[in-house]
Amino acid sequence: MQDILVPRLSLWLKSMHPLIQLRWIAVIGQIATIALVHFGLDIALPLAPMALVVAFLIGFNLVSMWRWREHEVSGRALFLALLVDVFTLTAQLHFSGGAANPFAFLYLLQVVLAAVLLGPRASWAVVGVTTACFIGLTIWTGPVAIPADLSRGLADRYVQGLLICFVLNAALLVAYITRIGSSLRARDARLADLRQRAAEEEHIVRMGLLASGAAHELGTPLATLSVIVGDWRHMPPFTEQPDLREDLDEMQTQIQRCKTIVSGILLSAGNTRGEAPKQTTLRTFLDELAAEWQRTRPVRKFDYLCHLDQDLAIVADSGLQQMIHNVLDNALEASPGWVELAATHDGTTLILRVTDNGPGFSATMLAHFGQPYQSSKGRPGGGLGLFLALNVARTLGGTITARNLEPFGASVAMTLPLTALTLETSQQDPVIRETIDES
Repeated sequence: MQDILVPRLSLWLKSMHPLIQLRWIAVIGQIATIALVHFGLDIALPLAPMALVVAFLIGFNLVSMWRWREHEVSGRALFLALLVDVFTLTAQLHFSGGAANPFAFLYLLQVVLAAVLLGPRASWAVVGVTTACFIGLTIWTGPVAIPADLSRGLADRYVQGLLICFVLNAALLVAYITRIGSSLRARDARLADLRQRAAEEEHIVRMGLLASGAAHELGTPLATLSVIVGDWRHMPPFTEQPDLREDLDEMQTQIQRCKTIVSGILLSAGNTRGEAPKQTTLRTFLDELAAEWQRTRPVRKFDYLCHLDQDLAIVADSGLQQMIHNVLDNALEASPGWVELAATHDGTTLILRVTDNGPGFSATMLAHFGQPYQSSKGRPGGGLGLFLALNVARTLGGTITARNLEPFGASVAMTLPLTALTLETSQQDPVIRETIDES
């Protein structure tokens, strides 16, 4: 039987529960119909065997609810569940008029459900079973005969039963197939998101290779420049003239910044230059980060607001620092006159909000926020800063969102779970614990 089923596990797990709900509707409908026909229409029905069928259906549904509460639904189980519904419907029809019972058209509901949930061969198997059951009802008509006079129209009880059966079939099919459609759309959206993530991760791998080559090429000239500037510090022309000494200090700072940028790019791309994570506190980390960024950037006014009710021990590395720097740098390019960094947390989540008074993001950039090469600067290769920052945030289990402010300006919020930063959680990782112990 297994070879006739198409594997659709993404649907099966969500399809057994609606089937169970439909079965409860069938139980209630059978009880109400039996009571109406037997006591309201004075048509004698064999109540005992029909009650046994209802009791079996209730027991089977209770077992299904218990069995499939936390287990994946296999194709075989779904196929057998549909067969149980077909056979119980056949038994009830046999005791209440056979093929002349207008509710025989409920077989079509089982066929449609099989076509939606199962593969072609299993669906055709259900068609064969329902056809055989219907033929059996014409041969073994059962103890009850239902008269029909179609010339009376809706006044005829058979026509009334047909109308009720049609409405019931249509309503149940719309409700169930709509639910299946929602599951399909949710699955497709999830797959699209996974494809996008895979494409972005592949892009990061390519950037990592390029960054590794760049680091190899830039390492030697940066080291040479650092040695030359260090030697110049001890030469008479520079020791005697304070202005030249200040220029040397600025050159040394910019060289160190170049080294930091290369390290950050490599780390964001999945490589490191050996910078170990360090044990610190959240407030100390943010204070030092804000001070360093303000010292090394040409920002005219920088507001740093730290609204942390309590300080937490964390493990910080250059990847986290580079993520925040990238967002701040992006704000600085849009708003050289003023940038603000505000830090808050609610006990479980750290929220870092960067605000500027620049022109804001375009509608296209907001729609594709965080994707590579989405930039308002108009230069080749722009937009990678936010792309790298977003991927670092994802690695830590967080998110980065952006919105425009009125009448101008923009706000970028970095949300990170504190469990990804706190010292207790980080020390559970043996690699990080060993690195901290060695440092």
